[in-house]
Amino acid sequence: MKKSVLALLISFFISCIAFGQETPLYLKQKTPPPAVLLLTDSTTKWPLKARLQKDKPLLLIFFSPDCDHCQHETEALIKNISKFKGIQIVMATTQPFGDMKKFAAKYKLQQNGITVGRDIAYVMPPYYEMKNLPYLAFYDKNKKLISTFEGSLGIPGILKAFGR
Repeated sequence: MKKSVLALLISFFISCIAFGQETPLYLKQKTPPPAVLLLTDSTTKWPLKARLQKDKPLLLIFFSPDCDHCQHETEALIKNISKFKGIQIVMATTQPFGDMKKFAAKYKLQQNGITVGRDIAYVMPPYYEMKNLPYLAFYDKNKKLISTFEGSLGIPGILKAFGR
């Protein structure tokens, strides 16, 4: 009797936990977040959704300039940038503006056609419920979510997400 009551209580608590979790916004909306990025020129505010290129898939990378995995993923991305023709790449962070600017300069992000900016209203981390960096979000040419990934994925994994 004690075992069945205990099993029933455990099942009840597991059910409460499982059903009590709300679906994250990115899975509900399946579109890029309504973030505004402050670009490296320190004056341009770039509304993400309004500035996305039409008919191009989107690779959205959330990073931290001092994250080793983010640095390695960015190095690999730059070395293989030719494989990303036809894909818009946007990198965002909430870290201090100066750190972001140094990171962008070090990897020559703008020169490689990558938009980089600071998420000034801290929209992206809660939108995606991020736990690890880098955080990658993949969108098709209609800006509908394909998938997301937390951590280093590598160039083959990133290209595979786009069917390449």
